[in-house]
Amino acid sequence: MTLAHADTSRTAAEEWFASRCYRHDRFADVVALADRKRRLGLSVSLVLPCREVAGTIGAVMEEVEALRHRAPIVDQVVVVDAGSRDATAAIARRHGAEVHDESELLPEMGPVLGKGDAMWRALSIARGDIVVYADADSASFGAHFIYGMLGPLLGDQEVRFVKATYHRPFTAPDGTVVDDAGRVTELTAKPLLAIFYPELAGFGQPLAGEVAARRDLLCSIPFLTGYAVEMGMMIDVLRRVGLAGMAQVDLGSRVNRSQRLLALNSMSYAVARALLTRAGQAVDAESYLHAANRPAGVRLERRVVSMVERPPLSELDSENQCL
Repeated sequence: MTLAHADTSRTAAEEWFASRCYRHDRFADVVALADRKRRLGLSVSLVLPCREVAGTIGAVMEEVEALRHRAPIVDQVVVVDAGSRDATAAIARRHGAEVHDESELLPEMGPVLGKGDAMWRALSIARGDIVVYADADSASFGAHFIYGMLGPLLGDQEVRFVKATYHRPFTAPDGTVVDDAGRVTELTAKPLLAIFYPELAGFGQPLAGEVAARRDLLCSIPFLTGYAVEMGMMIDVLRRVGLAGMAQVDLGSRVNRSQRLLALNSMSYAVARALLTRAGQAVDAESYLHAANRPAGVRLERRVVSMVERPPLSELDSENQCL
């Protein structure tokens, strides 16, 4: 009788996870981190893409201000506003942020097509050697969302891209935690990555809006518009710098507003389309039929999900070119 032996070999994802996954508190000494930044001769830009976040942007900016008071770790704070009709822009300005309407950035490229496009255009005015993107709709934003993301980039010169991970509780209107959020991540993004890009399986939140990277790297890759941006960026960065050039930081818990299930269908389609396109599977249809189960009965709806690829900013022949 032959005894079966367990396969003890470690996959690339497991090896990476053991060496490139950190907790934010490892980098909590922000004075030392700022000194390291100074000695490396680097500067940092924080970019906050915003849309109707008057309820949270003030608290976010207060955390940023407090961190900058403790140590000169962030050199530029940029708010890119999507024409918010609430007080988002005014509140951000009141806290000293550099506020830009997204439509005023690279206007020659036409209308802004969602968050991914806004992130790409923000590179034209972000001056830092390192760019940190963070979502401004978080009700649990803390200074560690910034210094945690910067830690691996300042501590290891091989690391050029950092992605956040965290637990996302799904809460009822009364605040009761009823489940885990991140349904598109768990049901669409992770299974597809496991099939097509298993080396990225160690990322806990591949669609997280919290990203930090060297600006020259970000300028060297294309950006997909809308909800496709994060998936496209993960794969493009992997191809550009390899798994060893990527890291992950656990930020603990993140609370933000969740969308209704039927609204997530279009997001899932954008994420799947981005991955399949990068994997060489042409998915050209921007509209698709969806049988929506509603209280009044099932309805056949045609969803339109636009996805445009913006070129690497370094390829633009203009004064906004990455240098």
